[in-house]
Amino acid sequence: MARIEHAKTQNPQVATLTFWGGVGTVTGSKYLIETKNSRVLIDCGLFQGLKELRDRNWQAPPFDPTTIDAVVLTHAHTDHVGYLPALVKNGFKGEVYCTRATAELARIILEDSAELQEEEADWRNKKGLTDHHPALPLYDRNDVRKTLKLFRPQKGGTEGFQAASDIRVQWWPAGHMLGARSLRVEVSGAGAQGQQRSILFSGDVGRWDQPVLKDPVTPPPADYVLVESTYGDRLHEDEDPRAALAEVIRDAHARNAPVLIPAFSVGRTQDILYHIRELEDAGEIPIIPVRADSPMAAEATQVYLKMIEEHDDDTREITQRKRNPLRTKSMGFSSSREESKRINEETGARVIVSAGGMMTGGRILHHARLLVPNPEATLCFVGFQAAGTTGRRILDGEPEIKIFKEAIPVRCRIKKIGGFSGHADYRELLNWLEPLAKVAPRQVYITHGEPEAALAMQGHIQERFGWNVSVPAYGDVIELR
Repeated sequence: MARIEHAKTQNPQVATLTFWGGVGTVTGSKYLIETKNSRVLIDCGLFQGLKELRDRNWQAPPFDPTTIDAVVLTHAHTDHVGYLPALVKNGFKGEVYCTRATAELARIILEDSAELQEEEADWRNKKGLTDHHPALPLYDRNDVRKTLKLFRPQKGGTEGFQAASDIRVQWWPAGHMLGARSLRVEVSGAGAQGQQRSILFSGDVGRWDQPVLKDPVTPPPADYVLVESTYGDRLHEDEDPRAALAEVIRDAHARNAPVLIPAFSVGRTQDILYHIRELEDAGEIPIIPVRADSPMAAEATQVYLKMIEEHDDDTREITQRKRNPLRTKSMGFSSSREESKRINEETGARVIVSAGGMMTGGRILHHARLLVPNPEATLCFVGFQAAGTTGRRILDGEPEIKIFKEAIPVRCRIKKIGGFSGHADYRELLNWLEPLAKVAPRQVYITHGEPEAALAMQGHIQERFGWNVSVPAYGDVIELR
């Protein structure tokens, strides 16, 4: 906080942007815009992965939540919205702006997050598996209820809306998940001479030609650009994800063995179900049981089906034929704990899609505890695994992992399908940035990537466009001159 106050004291007429998350890591996105009159936070995510990052969630906020006028969300994933109830718990009473789909999905994600935290705290207290006495959740369901009352869904689009008296927001589809948007923020009176300044927040940029969602759209040029770099150091594999998934399922059927897919309940689970349904319709895979083990995934799937304004042309065409594009021929959602436990009593070939996507928590851990030691089982990763997560440790070849403080040997078959990623790779990100070359930004900032990926993305942009590009650190302040 002192760094911001110092910057404001030196230049009281200049608006600032501070990086309080989403830098040096792919999680915890929080970007604070401060003007003479307003303070607006772009995204409010939880830190995940490495313990040193997760510990930030439990520290006092680095800014005063009571002084924040509004929060604007790019999308509903936990690393962009998961800290909101903690912000409210610490005194935030402003408004939360987002798309209608983001509001619906954020409600599901935050309610689930609070319930899981409460359950885990209770479980650790009963088992004595805690360094704190008693173990407490970061926030509870009451905090979430208070948070949801602050949501103000907007139509947005190119017409935009006022997030504060001197801060106006426009948005365009980002293609990352249902309701995801890239934001272009206009800040009035930002510079020392009262100039207007614009900031473009990429949010998480998705891929083109993905199920259900419209393709990403690049907003108009801006003075400052923040671009994500989750895959800033790599290109997606050329393999067809649908064909790779078909191969995994056919192999499991032939061996009469289970497939466990860690997948975020919102976004990735729906992608997997869409592809399995298409493969079944095309006769490319046998019909085997599919279990989506997540109450949140079940509820999110209903949101995906009803948000027709977010659908691409292919999905609209399927729904117009009164078909459910997200339902396979032999599937079921597990909502209760009892239903989840019964999944582990099943035998034979089956697909279990379970939260969470990086194996840091959720029901996936209960399934993994039984299936990861099984040489016949296949653990199939379909998304990015951040440093420090259980999923990353398995992908990195560690022979043993810990689940609920129990050592679990890794003996299962491991498959990674890269084509399901919800993030653009660096070539796709460069193509997304291309329209901005008409009017070069004053400065580009690389965000939402691990250090190697962020530095690589910096080099790619400098080489392609010759722009001024830097990689900010946690707590860095820039003046919007």
